[in-house]
Amino acid sequence: MPLFPNTPVEKMTEPYHRRWWALLVLCLSLLIVVMANTSLIVAAPDMTKDLGLSSSDLQWVIDGYTVPYAALMLVLGAIGDKYSRRGALVLGLLIFAGGSVMGGLVDETNLVITARAIMGVGAAVVMPATLSLLVAIFPRAERAKAITAWSATSGLAIAAGPLTAGWLLENHAWGSTFLMNVPLAVLGVVGALLLVPPSKAEDMGRIDYVGGLLSIVSVGSLVYATIEGPHFGWGTGPITAAVVAGVGLLAFVAWELKHPNPMLNVRKFAERPFSGSMLAVLFFFFGTFGSIYYSTQFLQFVLGYDALETGIRLLPLAGAVFVGAAVTGKLAPKLGVKTVVGSGMVIGTVGVFLLTRIDSGSAYTDFLAPLLLLGFAIGLSLSPATDTIMGSFPESELGVGGGANDTALELGASLGIAILGSLLATSYKDKLTDLAGGHLPAEAMDVAKDSVGGGIAVAEQVAKNPQGGAEQAQTLLGAVHESFAHAIAHTSLIGGIIMAVGTLIVVAVLPGRGHTTRHGEEEATPATEEQAETMGA
Repeated sequence: MPLFPNTPVEKMTEPYHRRWWALLVLCLSLLIVVMANTSLIVAAPDMTKDLGLSSSDLQWVIDGYTVPYAALMLVLGAIGDKYSRRGALVLGLLIFAGGSVMGGLVDETNLVITARAIMGVGAAVVMPATLSLLVAIFPRAERAKAITAWSATSGLAIAAGPLTAGWLLENHAWGSTFLMNVPLAVLGVVGALLLVPPSKAEDMGRIDYVGGLLSIVSVGSLVYATIEGPHFGWGTGPITAAVVAGVGLLAFVAWELKHPNPMLNVRKFAERPFSGSMLAVLFFFFGTFGSIYYSTQFLQFVLGYDALETGIRLLPLAGAVFVGAAVTGKLAPKLGVKTVVGSGMVIGTVGVFLLTRIDSGSAYTDFLAPLLLLGFAIGLSLSPATDTIMGSFPESELGVGGGANDTALELGASLGIAILGSLLATSYKDKLTDLAGGHLPAEAMDVAKDSVGGGIAVAEQVAKNPQGGAEQAQTLLGAVHESFAHAIAHTSLIGGIIMAVGTLIVVAVLPGRGHTTRHGEEEATPATEEQAETMGA
């Protein structure tokens, strides 16, 4: 038995015998890139204090990762298909590790943002490669189970990132949250070389680089506008980006419709299983990531938990993900994609609506049920939706399929954090103005209204000021806590309504169990049979 697997998957006459070990490598690679986002949730306060970050700076430290991550996945997935899926995985992990090293060593804001962008490029190579390799390696009878494990890993990373980062921050600076990625990435590279067989598309043809460029411009501009506009105002930059995104999308669709070998066959969106599953992933991560984003802030700023304590309190979410994944493995083949995905979205929507009950007297127990419901919904819904998306693509386009799925996931998460985060900030600012307006100097009030962290900092300064005192500081702190709790309740109401509308749309679009679709002249039968066998779609 050779140390390094060198027989391409496409030339194997039977299923790859170490495929479950290979799945561990793919899940580890996924874990790394998702943790890189969630770990910053608890590292942000230390970074803000050490680097003197403004709210705009902090937003771009977080989202410097997101823009290249979302914009490049489709194109880099196609390149991986063409040349080497395993090679793409290894290269992506190395790029990711390089960005992590840079982020852990620099101490200047723009350099940290640059490091995060490099990590985002690496993640954009890794994510579609994990899915395309998974589908290439596993036979149809086992594929749904493998995708369920892949999906559960995403949920685990939501809790593992803050937990690991919180543990490191107990004794180390925030740079450790970057450097922790390096040994994991190196382990992933070694595992890929030892356990993952080579794979690439056969007879793929030339890559549609024009379509790829249009997709990069469209998605990148959309994500930029989504991040910048709601948080910092719709000035020239965000409006221009939104216009470019709209024009770019129209140009992308027009180009792809006439191209003989398109980057993404946009006609797939006319197929209800594909479009319904894409919408499900987008809407679901919109509500889930937005809710987790502001729930963790309440745990830290209002309830006073440190980074490690916050990470520990997110563990029930990870446990619920695994329960949901186990349930979907049993139910999806029997009930079909529409029932399982729709049920998961209903459960997730209920979880978001429960956060409307949050007030200034709420404790961690008030967040426990929403976290459990959101985690269970992730485990229940993501796997069948992802399996349906990947089943819509022929073997030669698995990287594109992974890129499409992951773009919907990342775009949904970005929209959720940006839009719900903007609603949160506006609601907090308005409520704090009502409660504390006129009681503070204008400059101090501006700082307090900027964020809940700013409000707490101002209260601490008031306590130290002889003209203020402990009583006035406590009054301000109470106003800050009440305003933030009010903002969470109000934002959750809007987020829940959006999730509910999204659920109705997804249920209307997804077909019943007897529906079949045509996925191409030569690949139609395998793809349709695969969905029927693995998911009962």
